[in-house]
Amino acid sequence: MSTQRSLIADARYEVIPMKNLESQIEFIPTGASVSVTCSPAKGQQATLDLAARIVDLGHVTVPHLSARLAEDATAVKRLGAFCRDHGLTEVFLVAGDAPEPVGPYDGVVSFLRDFLDTDHGLSRIGVTAYPDGHALIEQSVVHEALHAKQALLEEAGIPGFASTQMCFDLTTWKDWAVAERAASLKLPLHIGVPGVIDRTKLFTMGMRLGIGNSMRFVKKNGGVLGRLFKPGGYDPNKLITPLSKQAQELNIEGLHLFTFNNVQATAQWQQKMLAKLS
Repeated sequence: MSTQRSLIADARYEVIPMKNLESQIEFIPTGASVSVTCSPAKGQQATLDLAARIVDLGHVTVPHLSARLAEDATAVKRLGAFCRDHGLTEVFLVAGDAPEPVGPYDGVVSFLRDFLDTDHGLSRIGVTAYPDGHALIEQSVVHEALHAKQALLEEAGIPGFASTQMCFDLTTWKDWAVAERAASLKLPLHIGVPGVIDRTKLFTMGMRLGIGNSMRFVKKNGGVLGRLFKPGGYDPNKLITPLSKQAQELNIEGLHLFTFNNVQATAQWQQKMLAKLS
């Protein structure tokens, strides 16, 4: 099997805890790994509830845990207990888009430090990475935080991975990865790309999630949203095809599909690509 086909076959589906997922959840491919987002509008509990449901459907489930939505160390312990109680093997840690943290955790580093002390039972922990940079944080700070997270995971003896933001420019992604590898980033990388996007549905979902009122989200993702709303949308293969040729060199192990709950169309695209690459 080619590297490109392998990446597409094992792609992780990201879904959002919203009502419109009800008509789409049945289209998640059997055996697919599912990532469940967390937003300030819906809260951490909505993520956990959906994650528990997807676990019951038999999928490898990876909930997003938001540092900025954790009230205190006790709340972090409850998150660790949730992971163990539901037999989770992975989680994905994010700072989150809350304008202000509800507790002491402004970002993932301090949250991760406390989370690693919980009885979580996990075998892997994922963290975010920003090839395109972060609109609200200096790139040097983002870089240092990524390496700090790697150091904490290494110290705890827990394997990790870094899943990237949606990125559209091949050169930007590749240059970032090469630079990070040169700077001793060892975490395996997951390429973050949008799946098949329905622009009307995306806009409607954004309003329901409160994205229009979140300056933190808009500043951080405005460029991405602009690209998605362009006529013709986006072809994920523009990034996947060339990067798959350097997967071994750059230690790219996964593909993270932002479905925006357009699961059926994303699954159809996946099957079409797998047939094409057979």
